[in-house]
Amino acid sequence: MADVDSEVPPLPPRYRFRDLLLGDQSFQNDDRVHVEFYVNENKFKERLKLFFIKNQRSSLRIRLFNLSLKLLTCLLYIIRVSLDDPTTLTCARELIFWVNRRVPVWAIQVTVALISFLQAMLLVYLSYKGNIWEQIFQISFIIEMINTVPFIITIFWPPLRNIFVPVFLNCWLAKSALENMINDLHRAIQRTHSAMFNQVLVLICTLLCLVFTGACGIQHLERAGKNLSLFDALYFCIVTFSTVGYGDVTPKIWPSQLLVVIMICVALVVLPLQFEELAYLWMERQKSGGNYSRHRAQTEKHVVLCVTSLKIDLLMDFLNEFYAHPRLQDYYVVILCPTEIDIQVRRILQIPLWSQRVIYLQGSALKDQDLMRAKMDDAEACFILSSRNEVDRTAADHQTILRAWAVKDFAPNCPLYVQILKPENKFHVKFADHVVCEEEFKYAMLALNCVCPATSTLVTLLVHTSRGQEGQTSPEQWQRTYGRCSGNEVYHIRLMDSKFFGEYDGKSFTYASFHAHKKYGVCLIGTKREDNKSILLNPGPRHIMSATDTCYYINITKEENSAFIFKQEEKHSKGMSTAGVYDAPSRLPVQSIIASMGTVAIDLQNPDPPVDSSKLALPTENGAGSRRPSIAPVLEIADSSAILPCDLLSDPSEDETNQSDEEGAPALECVKGYPPNSPYIGSSPTLCHLLQQKAPFCCLRLDKGCRHNSFEDAKAYGFKNKLIIVSAETAGNGLYNFIVPLRAYYRPRKELNPIVLLLDNPPDNHFLEAICCFPMVYYMAGTIDNLDNLLQCGIIYADNLVVVDKESTMSAEEDYMADAKTIVNVQTMFRLFPSLSIITELTHPSNMRFMQFRAKDCYSLALSKLEKIERDKGSNLAFMFRLPFAAGRVFSISMLDTLLYQSFVKDYMILITRLLLGLDTTPGSGYLCAMKVTEEDLWIRTYGRLFQKLCSSSAEIPIGIYRTESHMFSTSESQVSVEDCEDTRDRGESWKEKTAHRNSTGSDQSEHPLLRKKSMQWARRLSRKNAKPATRAERINQQRLNMYRRSERQELSELVKNRMKHLGLPTVGYDEMNDNQNTLSYVLINPPPDTVLELNDVVYIIRSDPLAHVPENLPGAPGGGKLRQDYGSETRDETHL
Repeated sequence: MADVDSEVPPLPPRYRFRDLLLGDQSFQNDDRVHVEFYVNENKFKERLKLFFIKNQRSSLRIRLFNLSLKLLTCLLYIIRVSLDDPTTLTCARELIFWVNRRVPVWAIQVTVALISFLQAMLLVYLSYKGNIWEQIFQISFIIEMINTVPFIITIFWPPLRNIFVPVFLNCWLAKSALENMINDLHRAIQRTHSAMFNQVLVLICTLLCLVFTGACGIQHLERAGKNLSLFDALYFCIVTFSTVGYGDVTPKIWPSQLLVVIMICVALVVLPLQFEELAYLWMERQKSGGNYSRHRAQTEKHVVLCVTSLKIDLLMDFLNEFYAHPRLQDYYVVILCPTEIDIQVRRILQIPLWSQRVIYLQGSALKDQDLMRAKMDDAEACFILSSRNEVDRTAADHQTILRAWAVKDFAPNCPLYVQILKPENKFHVKFADHVVCEEEFKYAMLALNCVCPATSTLVTLLVHTSRGQEGQTSPEQWQRTYGRCSGNEVYHIRLMDSKFFGEYDGKSFTYASFHAHKKYGVCLIGTKREDNKSILLNPGPRHIMSATDTCYYINITKEENSAFIFKQEEKHSKGMSTAGVYDAPSRLPVQSIIASMGTVAIDLQNPDPPVDSSKLALPTENGAGSRRPSIAPVLEIADSSAILPCDLLSDPSEDETNQSDEEGAPALECVKGYPPNSPYIGSSPTLCHLLQQKAPFCCLRLDKGCRHNSFEDAKAYGFKNKLIIVSAETAGNGLYNFIVPLRAYYRPRKELNPIVLLLDNPPDNHFLEAICCFPMVYYMAGTIDNLDNLLQCGIIYADNLVVVDKESTMSAEEDYMADAKTIVNVQTMFRLFPSLSIITELTHPSNMRFMQFRAKDCYSLALSKLEKIERDKGSNLAFMFRLPFAAGRVFSISMLDTLLYQSFVKDYMILITRLLLGLDTTPGSGYLCAMKVTEEDLWIRTYGRLFQKLCSSSAEIPIGIYRTESHMFSTSESQVSVEDCEDTRDRGESWKEKTAHRNSTGSDQSEHPLLRKKSMQWARRLSRKNAKPATRAERINQQRLNMYRRSERQELSELVKNRMKHLGLPTVGYDEMNDNQNTLSYVLINPPPDTVLELNDVVYIIRSDPLAHVPENLPGAPGGGKLRQDYGSETRDETHL
């Protein structure tokens, strides 16, 4: 071992590093072998093969040259035939085997034959793989030898120069060269044309070759017979192959007749195969959709819709909303979907209205070839929608994210409109131009529905495109009013370009909003500075309008589509006095200007203001100025002394509660701040009510006590306010967006409703960590189909129960059955707890008709027929007359798909909707809330006067009304006929006296028996039933039905009470007979100024940001502080004036 070591001398230490740097050759290993790679490619044969076969571009040139040679030979054959003179030959055998060939033609044919022969031999040599016979017996090689070898022989044997050579067979070689050339062309330019194009080209070439071969062969053989010309032979072949067979031209000798038989047999074999392949490719193309034309993409505008699976509802919602805008009528819609087109979708796309504008392509957005087919790089926009019907919504989001990445990689300049299901996946597509997260919007709307009733209906109507024509032919007044107001949408315009708002340059925002509504009926809700990208909803009276501001307003149509008739301008042009705008006769009725007698007025800071023509003229009573005005004018410029700064973070007086009201109950130790733990990346920070110390996880469990408290049900907690119960399958991150709007800083602490999360599956610690900082938020494991769970979570102490659609129901075999369990459970709770407000989310909007289902209610049947009528008219809002939707009791998140579609035309709609729902909080921007009209407020009378009062006193902007009317729902036709007639006779006079006594002419009109009779007559007419005269038997049956109903209600009541006793719960809170089944509610968006207010109307208002300022709070005025307090206090669904 020592000897071996001694044989290898060690490397001197002082040389090692130097040798590594300098590469000293004395210490390199002399045994290294230099290896050359790919030496076989340097051989002569491999170089030729690379040039002739492997290289796409050089091979393409070779095949193009070969195609030219074959076509040249066919042309030379035609020239030879035209110059031929068969009269010089007399024998029939000579006429067949010999021809007259001119010397120049022969020379060219010989040259072409030599080139073709050498090329054919070279290709055989390059393609040789050990079996020479495989190369020799190829059809193309045999034809090549037949057409080239005889010409080469004539060089050495001149007497054979006139021998006949069937050069016309080169047409088949030309066909083969053309097919190979197209394949090389596809490889060279890296583009794949459709297989349909290739197959059609092959079919055409086959037909041409058959006709050309038959014509040339028959013409040559008939030289010994009838001596047909080449044109006559061509005519005969076309007539024969087309199976017409006139018989005027026929072959005379048996060789030509034999050739015709052979050609027909070949055609019968070849052509059906070609047609079969073509038909198969055509069917496959119908499935995949083909390509979108490059020329059309460069000359016409188109958008691309990428979806996982295309359903008929999704398609119609997109098309109806997209093409509802006039500027989009010339756009094309290219649908890119990986699945085969559905039969129903195919039928829809065959309608002439869509067939010329919608193109379906089967393909994947992850493939560049399919994106190229859709011409994504030339598209105006790309809409990427998630598959909400998937059981695993996270997986659906992952597919959407990959599609968005693929489109952005392929077409970086194409605007992206992306729909995401889960909020935690939103940050992956933040590069998109517009993103809509379903769960964010869904839970935010569900939360606002609990404090602002029917917020979901309000937002849905705002983001749908409509002309307000729905329900205008109905005899029902509420349907006509509701349908007309549903046409209001959000529009924008620059102040300097606007006739609506141009005159308010330099005025305050509230002044411009009120006067624009009074004069034009438009509702100014927000603005945006030119140098600021943030949209501000109701920035308040401190915001001074500028000519460069962008105004956002609610109206039936945009200003550009409106016509203006100014009577005052006509009068001024005639030389009349130029008094203030409001010195002229107003367009509103008298009661919208003059206040009622005996009302309590707001005291102004200056009771005797100077007369200013630019301000609202103060009304007087009977021409005398002794009484103070009932409603203050809206000032052009806000009085800085009247605007008090407000800092809710440092002034705790806003949240102080009256201890006498609390009766010694311990007050919540809350602070205002930002939630410390966000459950997902990308959630917008919102200032909220927070606990001073985080609640332990054990205290969040409602139904189980812990060492901190021993409460085990909602009753034991002794909540002062009604509960809000949320039923969901899992505690997803979207539930965080349900809690935040209900714990926002602008909601008074004493009016916070406890929130109970009724979860099918217990939440994880990550979710509990996010919600433990919020006051009065609890959870409980249970389901809504378990009565014990509902009673334990305090359903009898709740005002609202929110039922969220469950993901596990998406696995139903029939898509529309995904809502079956939810609908039946809600119907059960509707029967057990009729006074409870249940807000339900459904997957499919068409299933809304099953909510609060009454099988024998003819009024519901009439509404169903009205929905079908509106759908037949092409309405996008056919479902709007369903009573649960109109009342805000049910909605489907798919109805918000139009929000993403509208963003293509109105890029501000998503941001405005997020501000309304409280998902985003911009400094200085207001928020949506509601107030309720009480008996003390009816002196205001009209919506226009309410608008003025809100703007002048608290700088709040009303945008709509939620109205509830009493209505009689009948269960049978006989009941409608009898009861309505009796009510009309018995209470007609008393109703007249009541109507004469009321100041509001339109209030509670639905309580009138005559109106109920009219409604029921309309219901009978739509349901097409024949009204029969009431008989004694029918009245007895009705009484029995009422007794049955009463006994059924009592049975349900006993069931609930027995379960409550079993659980040890008191039964005093269960009010089984109090229900709201005889009322209907609906939303009026931006009603006209002369709309009469009714008792219990809920007014939607946009309140200015309290952190910015407190507008128009006059501390020196008696009663002014109470008014401000009342406007600042928001109860569950009301705020008293």
